[in-house]
Amino acid sequence: MKVGEIEDLFRLDLHELGSIVKRDETVTFSINAHINYSNVCESKCRICAYHRKKPFTLTVDEVVSEAVSAARQGAKELHIVGSHNPELGIEYFEEMFRRISSQCTATIKALTAAEVSYYSKKEKMSVREFLSRLRDAGLRILPGGGAEILVDSVRREICPRKCLSEEWLRIMRIAHEMGLKSNATMLFGHIENLRHRAIHLKKLRKLQERTGGFLAFVPLPFHPEGTDYSMKPSVLDILKTIAVSRIVLDNFRGIKAYWVMLGLEVAEIALHYGANDLDGTVGMERIAHSAGAKTPTGLSIGEILRLIRNAGKIPAERDAFFNVLRVYEDREVRIC
Repeated sequence: MKVGEIEDLFRLDLHELGSIVKRDETVTFSINAHINYSNVCESKCRICAYHRKKPFTLTVDEVVSEAVSAARQGAKELHIVGSHNPELGIEYFEEMFRRISSQCTATIKALTAAEVSYYSKKEKMSVREFLSRLRDAGLRILPGGGAEILVDSVRREICPRKCLSEEWLRIMRIAHEMGLKSNATMLFGHIENLRHRAIHLKKLRKLQERTGGFLAFVPLPFHPEGTDYSMKPSVLDILKTIAVSRIVLDNFRGIKAYWVMLGLEVAEIALHYGANDLDGTVGMERIAHSAGAKTPTGLSIGEILRLIRNAGKIPAERDAFFNVLRVYEDREVRIC
């Protein structure tokens, strides 16, 4: 599919998109936990409210405590991301991952490609060496953050100190070649246009065709509170973007309706427009909420089951690698 053809999809009526997009009867979710280790950041992106809050940096002990506690409560996936903190280095993450791995079996999904770019350069080591050491310590999956829009003219405006698009893609390619899986995101609804979104999706599809290392795509609607911008995407725009993403990225296992940033109602509707995963229970997410997300910081399993069933879908719990662990075909609801 060419960039122009992808751009044309965005111009279709939502009902037209809804008629051609694939809709799964089963919607997956994970029992997971988000841990944000720091908001002290050298990059200070214009689209980010997170670094403008009261500065904090968790110790390794604090991160390990949160991670192990979440795992004991059932979390099978630990999503650990933060910032570009000049006071932190590879030893911080190595100790963190090694200690978590020694105390629980939850999968460590940590450090976006942008964080890998920053910390590997800070440590004066190659991306491959940096990731190799963290893989040996227990890292298994890279989150999809830091992609924003993979067009450098846009990146130079919204995140000028963050890695450029080809560096983000290169890091993901290297990670995949090393046996690490990853997700991919797109932050949309700020200064980018439809062609920029189409280019972004085309680049992701091309890399997935080459490596097969992406698990899920996460379309993230921009929240402007506390940033340098005031625009935000409409619900119509959000649903169309999710639908187009599912059509273009049919070689990804999951298209997430990330309820933290979509809101519960829109996330439920998104399950009719191509989304086939609801992310998970999350718990104590800080980054999206710092930019004005009005959703809860976490959901119980029972609440997720109800949301999926309200959309007329069958809920299924998955692991971090999108292997289905349990299908909830009956009306059982567990409250956690």
